[in-house]
Amino acid sequence: MLPSYEIRGAVPSDEEDLLRVAHHLNTVNLPADREAIRGILEHSQKSFVHDVMDPKKREYVFVLVDRNQTGANGQVGRIIGTSMVIAQLGRRDAPYIYLDVVDEERYTASLDKHFKHTTLSIGYSYDGPTEIGGLILLPEYRKVPEKLGLIISYVRFLFIKMHRHLFRDELLAELLPPLEKDGTSHLWDALGRHFTDMSYAEADILSKKNKEFIKGLFPEGTFYASLFPKNAQEVIGKTGQQTRGVEKMLRRIGFRYAERVDPFDGGPHFTAPTDEVTLVQRAHVTTIDAVLESVKEKHRSLVAVSTADAPYFRAVLGHWNETERGLDEDSARHLGVGVGSEIWVLTVD
Repeated sequence: MLPSYEIRGAVPSDEEDLLRVAHHLNTVNLPADREAIRGILEHSQKSFVHDVMDPKKREYVFVLVDRNQTGANGQVGRIIGTSMVIAQLGRRDAPYIYLDVVDEERYTASLDKHFKHTTLSIGYSYDGPTEIGGLILLPEYRKVPEKLGLIISYVRFLFIKMHRHLFRDELLAELLPPLEKDGTSHLWDALGRHFTDMSYAEADILSKKNKEFIKGLFPEGTFYASLFPKNAQEVIGKTGQQTRGVEKMLRRIGFRYAERVDPFDGGPHFTAPTDEVTLVQRAHVTTIDAVLESVKEKHRSLVAVSTADAPYFRAVLGHWNETERGLDEDSARHLGVGVGSEIWVLTVD
């Protein structure tokens, strides 16, 4: 029986399915906009085949497919989740922009008064980290026993290890903060709106194509969050309900809050040295010595291969026996590999 779920590189024909998935979050990395999705898919395919000549400008999109469902165009497999790797966030043509969060204490002995202020100062990086992002899983698949949210997230770290020389020595994850149901960002209303005369939605849309306006319009110096309304203060560096599970996973594998937040909405930035992330450390290349009808290995593994043709990358959740260097026959058949084939493996539970 072939695996029910597959992760692969996204291709241009995924446009309709990926657009449907994007509507669930409508993030900067994966906006619910057809033209933007089309551009993202084209850029991803060019990245996989190295048609984007500068490795720093490559962006890779992975899709999680339910092979028991039919896709939007009638093809076998419906896209139910996605994730991305952006090779470098922060270049000369597109800086990585953030707000440093620093606690400042003030005390006067004459009045015996002590205050602790949260301050924000804008920062720019032109030689930034690799970003992992674009993580979405359709709600109806979030509680299935296969833990699909984990595998579509984990696959990024496996891919980074497979092509370690293409990525930076630091990884970054930007998490969504608490937002109102209508998408309102209280931090933006307290800060960004005053310097841009734009709503959060307008600035967010513009930032997808160009962030230069932030550097041009935001003043230099320090902002005291104490001057913001309380609802704006409360979201700085906080993780929204929809991404708390992601935060827990990131902390478990070695990420830490970087005391930086998104200048638009105050969402926290988590970072980690690439080679110290446990999933990157565990991912490894190996050769199949046996294709096994039954694998007594209780742990499941992401098993991946690179392909010369589209979709250029494929992975399944299979059973790998490290002692026998054996892969279960269903996974082997699905990936088109056999004895002597080289595969990449990452144990996930």
